[in-house]
Amino acid sequence: MATVPGVRAARLSFWAKMAIGISLFIVFGFAQFGLRGFVPYTQVPVIFHIHGMAMLAWLGLVCTQALLAGGAGLELHRKLGWASAVMLPTIVVLASLTCLAGLRAGMFPPFFTPGYFLALVHVSVLIFAALVIAAVARRDRSDWHKRLILGSTILIMEPALGRVLPMPLIMPWGEWLSMVIQLGMVALIVRHDRRELGAIHPATGVVATAIVLAHVAVEVLAVTPAWIAFAAQFAA
Repeated sequence: MATVPGVRAARLSFWAKMAIGISLFIVFGFAQFGLRGFVPYTQVPVIFHIHGMAMLAWLGLVCTQALLAGGAGLELHRKLGWASAVMLPTIVVLASLTCLAGLRAGMFPPFFTPGYFLALVHVSVLIFAALVIAAVARRDRSDWHKRLILGSTILIMEPALGRVLPMPLIMPWGEWLSMVIQLGMVALIVRHDRRELGAIHPATGVVATAIVLAHVAVEVLAVTPAWIAFAAQFAA
């Protein structure tokens, strides 16, 4: 019986290990930030808490789905997958509302401009949603589906990285360091692809492109005069 936990751990797929590991990192990033006293929980708008609970539920769904994806759990995996049809638009709307509430209340990092913060949240959540939608559309192709879902999870590492990395000390390079770390996660998929397939899967390339595109789009929008003026309408 002493070997059972080890056997169970060994049976976890690469995709399950990656999904669980990234999800735990995201939770850790936010938890340690709060425990260090950087979050005035009683003062933030209620929408912040609702958004946080929605994201925790999403990460729970991702991990559960990764565990169910093989063997006898596949049928339940398919049924639970439809939960994303409800959760995804909810997450997009909540992320946007939370961002706007933060701008109005002046509750965003002081080293971010309103334009940068508005771009960071909206670009990230829209590309995240695009990857999830693409994954659902390719649910009949598990090779594409699991890579796109994992890619969407890597993309939402950004806020956790912003709470773990010493952003006040490394800006304006923090965005690019976050990108490098996220691409490091993609590199693990590349290594897995080469071991299992002998080549890099096209979906892995799509994920890497989406991550780079997200960071470049944020940087470009943040210095675009029309976007800066647009963001100023929401700022406190």
